Amino acid sequence: MSHPPLTHLSEEETLFRDSVLDFAKKRVAPLVSEMDEKGALDPALLPSLFELGLMGVEIPETYGGAGSSFFNAILAVEALAVVDPSVSVLVDVQNTLVANALLRWSNDAQKEKYLPRLCKDWVGSYALSEAGSGSDAFALQARATQKDGRWVLNGRKLWITNANESSLFLVLANVDPSKGYRGITAFLVERSFPGFSVGKKENKLGIRASSTCELVLEDCEVPAENVLGEVGKGYKIAIETLNEGRIGIGAQMIGLAQGAFDQAMRYMIERKQFGQSIASFQGMQFQYARVATEIEAARLMVYNAARRKDAGLPFLKEAAMAKLFSSEVAERTASLCVEFFGGVGFTKEYPAEKFFRDAKIGKIYEGTSNMQLATIAKLLQSEYEVKG
Repeated sequence: MSHPPLTHLSEEETLFRDSVLDFAKKRVAPLVSEMDEKGALDPALLPSLFELGLMGVEIPETYGGAGSSFFNAILAVEALAVVDPSVSVLVDVQNTLVANALLRWSNDAQKEKYLPRLCKDWVGSYALSEAGSGSDAFALQARATQKDGRWVLNGRKLWITNANESSLFLVLANVDPSKGYRGITAFLVERSFPGFSVGKKENKLGIRASSTCELVLEDCEVPAENVLGEVGKGYKIAIETLNEGRIGIGAQMIGLAQGAFDQAMRYMIERKQFGQSIASFQGMQFQYARVATEIEAARLMVYNAARRKDAGLPFLKEAAMAKLFSSEVAERTASLCVEFFGGVGFTKEYPAEKFFRDAKIGKIYEGTSNMQLATIAKLLQSEYEVKG
């Protein structure tokens, strides 16, 4: 199946991306510094994100969503990250993990119940990680047992993005540890369910306005009809959802890199030394030319993976490559941009240091760089074994 040239954005896509970027510059930018300092999202932003349709980009219009494409969700994540990666990741998790999982795996009753809320006023979280299960995701210890026609969940989840704001949590727990990963099941857990609570909020290096919290499940009662997909198929839901989520993190990282670069370029053009702008010195030119080239290469990789996903083509290898490379580019770009600003780049008076702090998480969450390399290598080996 063919798809448009990777660099091509349709008029509709361009207008959508530009509208999100305009919103980010006008509504988000004035709040970035304060949100970072407080380590919390300004609650006044949430209604606007819902009103713009950014919290249900792919959800069909019949449920109140925008009925758009995965690619447009990626464009929104990228555009928001140009201004604030914290707001970007909130929208990213909502679309590429939570909404995507529901669109693919939920039954009609679950769609009718939850998709309209995700478009209107409910934030969602994806709860897989635990203290002892990070890269080894299926070593999770959360348990689910049947009792009186419902499920009872016990355990703790860590590093759960959006937890402070969320009303719906996609929680992975094991119904039969003797079956290993084949016992893992996905549950749709509402914040108001008995036995569910949000615990400690992490005090993070970067993306500080994005809430990252512990979830506590103490005899949490979940209705039988809130199993997502089938009992014992949670591992499949988790893996396939994260495959798509990697593209979202790639989009966040290229937006972050572009935001840092834009700020640095404006500063270098305005800043005069030895009678000329520092952007005109060849030593600087060679550096920022390479940075711009890497950002564009990363963008094409992310767009390629997203286009392939929308076209129904295999995208696992491309998603892993995009996530790996874009996170590396974001870290290098953000670090260099601090240097491009010189001494003031090391202060909080300019945005460079925040982009630098925000960039580090890209190599860690939704699959570390080493896990991406392992995935890429495994797929390459398989491809070449088939070719002979």
